[in-house]
Amino acid sequence: MSFDRLILRLAPVAFVLIWSTGWISAGYSAPYADPLTFLTVRFSCAAVLLALLAFATGAPWPKGARSWGHAFLAGALLHGIYLAGVWWAVRHGLPAGISGLLAALQPILTAAFSPWLLGERISPIRWTGIAIGFAGIALVLLPKLVGLSTDILWLALVPILVNLVGMFAVTFGSFYQKRFQQSGDLTTMTAVQYLGAIAVTLPLAAALEPMVITWNLTMVFVLAWSVVGLSLGGIALFLLLIRRGEVSRAATFIYLVPPTVAIEAYFLFGEQLAAIQIIGMVVAVFGVVLASRK
Repeated sequence: MSFDRLILRLAPVAFVLIWSTGWISAGYSAPYADPLTFLTVRFSCAAVLLALLAFATGAPWPKGARSWGHAFLAGALLHGIYLAGVWWAVRHGLPAGISGLLAALQPILTAAFSPWLLGERISPIRWTGIAIGFAGIALVLLPKLVGLSTDILWLALVPILVNLVGMFAVTFGSFYQKRFQQSGDLTTMTAVQYLGAIAVTLPLAAALEPMVITWNLTMVFVLAWSVVGLSLGGIALFLLLIRRGEVSRAATFIYLVPPTVAIEAYFLFGEQLAAIQIIGMVVAVFGVVLASRK
């Protein structure tokens, strides 16, 4: 097996492991930082590091205003609106279980729109896998959803809508990435994308938050991992999966993120894992296997 094929085989696993830590990072940063302000700092640091790396390696930058515009808009959708919606919603009362269930809508939305927007064919087996994967995620999140009162859900209505805006943004951002960013250097392209993300989060943070971050050792580590692990490593893997394969197939790996988060929370925060959650993890993995088959 060639090195390139090995990287592509390992990319989904690495993506799920890295992407899942975003929820952990959000949990650690919550007591110390306003979410939109933190995201703005995170995107800014990532953009600077990628720009320095590009200059050091001589990576080519996008050519022409059109290429810059495509990268800018893709970043606004994939990073800015998506993460702003999710982080703001969780901070303003949306239970993490519901947010995780809404995140699992992305593969369904992607599969639904792929034939219309990209001409991708979704076979019955893959639709079955997508449905099974969603059922598995529902089982994983069920213990966190049980007991939520109608009052809590009603108060969370606005955060739910904001979270949904984020999910639609990352879904159509993936399509946009596949359609208009199929070539070009990933380093410089992602740097420009983070400029688009900052254009979203900075005005929102200025309008909605006091823009406070309490710096301590925890926040330094959380920011370092959020920038290097998530904004550089995780996003690079996601963009690689989109570039090298079908958007709908890449999106199905999102199903594996909530089960991975549940396992990480078990070891890091002492959260309990019920038997139904373990069953749901197995079901979700089976669904992803079906949905990601060529």
